[in-house]
Amino acid sequence: MSGIQQILLAAKGAPGVTPTVEYLVVAGGGGGGGVQFNGYSAGGGGAGGYRTATGFAVTAGSPITVTVGAGGAGGAASPAANGTSGGNSVFSTITSAGGGGGSLGVSGSSGLAGGSGGGGSGVDPGGAGNTPSTAPSQGNAGGNGSTSGTQYGGGGGGGASAVGTNGSGTAGGNGGDGNLSGISGSNTYYAGGGGGGVWSTGGGRSGGAGGGGNGGNLSNLATGGTANTGGGGGAGGGQNGATNFAGASGGSGIVIIRYSDAYAAATATTGSPTVTVSGGYRIYKWTGSGSITF
Repeated sequence: MSGIQQILLAAKGAPGVTPTVEYLVVAGGGGGGGVQFNGYSAGGGGAGGYRTATGFAVTAGSPITVTVGAGGAGGAASPAANGTSGGNSVFSTITSAGGGGGSLGVSGSSGLAGGSGGGGSGVDPGGAGNTPSTAPSQGNAGGNGSTSGTQYGGGGGGGASAVGTNGSGTAGGNGGDGNLSGISGSNTYYAGGGGGGVWSTGGGRSGGAGGGGNGGNLSNLATGGTANTGGGGGAGGGQNGATNFAGASGGSGIVIIRYSDAYAAATATTGSPTVTVSGGYRIYKWTGSGSITF
């Protein structure tokens, strides 16, 4: 079939003529670390990996797998535990890695590596981002825990567009910001890192733009990453020898594709995606796993 014939058939919405698609694949965010009686602060969860591109070729008649990664659980407080890393999200051959869990509040515990890395605890480093490596990068490293001061603030989790900031002697680090995407038809931030926690009344820090949860302190519990953004969970806070708090869970991921509405609708989908036609595009958005067949 000639190129001109394909264009004419596509314009009529003919079945069996496949488009190339634009995709956004965001993995689940990592959970924030938990703290107990030890004098160190926990790290925020890393954002889920963020991958997007245009011109992805699809084949008619073969179901394409869609997997939406779950957010990782926050680390327990007693005994303290790392946050759990988020689940991978997948569209066809494109895999975004789950965000790394934040470090528990003990010396010698680093944040976990992932799509974006989890923040480190007091005196320890954040986890590596863009793990496994993709080009362009799917995320950034978590911030380091503080090596000085009285409260050894935990590092913020990494985000899709920025590293998590380091903790300080009196405050946790902010989560790294995510990226802004208009693929759904409205501009939305995805994949922000979770904020680091801190002991006592010091500053538990903000999550990054893109659904990152806030880190906790003595007065405020950590907050979870926002569902379907891939945001990392905030780290737990507390007061040495008196109070402990768990880290918060990461936000689940999301998969969105779109292509020109000159082409026919998909012949089948599973997983109950939200389907809209807007701005010259057919848009399919999954918040749970499924498939699509053209």
